[in-house]
Amino acid sequence: MSTFQRARTWLTAHPIALDAALALGVLVAMVAGSFIDPHAEHGGRWGARTPDGLSIALMVPAAAVLVARRRAPMLVLAATSALTLTELVTGDPRAPVAMSAVVALYTVASTTDRPTTWRVGLLTMTVLTATAMLVGPLPWYDQENIGIFAWTGMAATAGDAVRSRRAFVHAIRERAERAERSREEEARRRVAEERLRIARDLHDVVAHHIALVNVQAGVAAHVMDKRPDQAKEALAHVREASRSALNELRATVGLLRQSGDPEAPTEPAPGLVRLDELVGTFHSAGLAVEVARADQGVPLPAAVDLAAYRVIQEALTNVHKHAGKEAKAEVSVVCVGPNVEITVLDNGTGPDGKDEEGHGGGHGLLGMRERVAALGGALTTGPRYGGGFRVHAILPLKSRTTVTEEALRL
Repeated sequence: MSTFQRARTWLTAHPIALDAALALGVLVAMVAGSFIDPHAEHGGRWGARTPDGLSIALMVPAAAVLVARRRAPMLVLAATSALTLTELVTGDPRAPVAMSAVVALYTVASTTDRPTTWRVGLLTMTVLTATAMLVGPLPWYDQENIGIFAWTGMAATAGDAVRSRRAFVHAIRERAERAERSREEEARRRVAEERLRIARDLHDVVAHHIALVNVQAGVAAHVMDKRPDQAKEALAHVREASRSALNELRATVGLLRQSGDPEAPTEPAPGLVRLDELVGTFHSAGLAVEVARADQGVPLPAAVDLAAYRVIQEALTNVHKHAGKEAKAEVSVVCVGPNVEITVLDNGTGPDGKDEEGHGGGHGLLGMRERVAALGGALTTGPRYGGGFRVHAILPLKSRTTVTEEALRL
């Protein structure tokens, strides 16, 4: 940093010192100007003169009050204007005390609003110029009188321009800070949504596979002594379900890793392409499931495909857990216009505790509803007439949410 930059930084941090230096400079300029005679008649247009004691006495307080120009700009303008008026009336020859009023008027214009600048500027300009023209010893059209009019007008204009520029820069800076805050809030919102999505996936994976493991382990324990072959088959299903659970958990949690992590999963997220595999796991657990599909050939967005798979998985898990041993389930996937509709029906006769919000104590249907709502779809659930339960989800093919798809592209 250069010496000039260091000095500028120090003066910016100490405004009183800057105002004191400005006041000293104005005093030197007024004193120097008081020795110049613009009306000399010998040797040229400009000559020298000696100011009287009253003029010097007026210059010192006129410059001194400028130290307080930031704290009380209106009072400083009033004081410098009064001293200038006194000089205009009594000074002969005149001294440039009006220079202090010009600086004070600039300060008022740069620190207040435009209406105040117009009112105060016009009043100051009119009073000082009229006094100089009407009361002073010089003709009213003298250049010194016109100079007071010009300098006060330029001071008000320059101060207003500086104030406008400061306001413009402040607005730009505030807009940039607000945009930065908005980006941070958007990033936090996306992170929260992604965490919620991963939490739903973890719930769906764990609930599905643990339910299968629980049923198959119960079967194995029941037939271990009398039918060991069937017990071995049940344990094999337990091993397969636990392996599938671990694989899906690894793929889901792997989304939290950095994109450059070599251990990040490369297998795509589950979708309807794995529906037959999902249904097979329930067949192995003893649940009869029929599937009807009318969506072949229709490409589904990754987020919609994953949501459809999870809705069917959670619905069949609920059937397996709550509908009873003799229950059967029907799954239909149909594309209707811009939507894909998922329906899961069962004829269960189990207890009325099908993981419904507020009744079963679980969160399966709540998680499905939130997942579908996040994509702009709708989910309806409820008992069927004559027994059983129905889950119906409508998922739009053009989702309003892009967070999930961005994560799936990692």
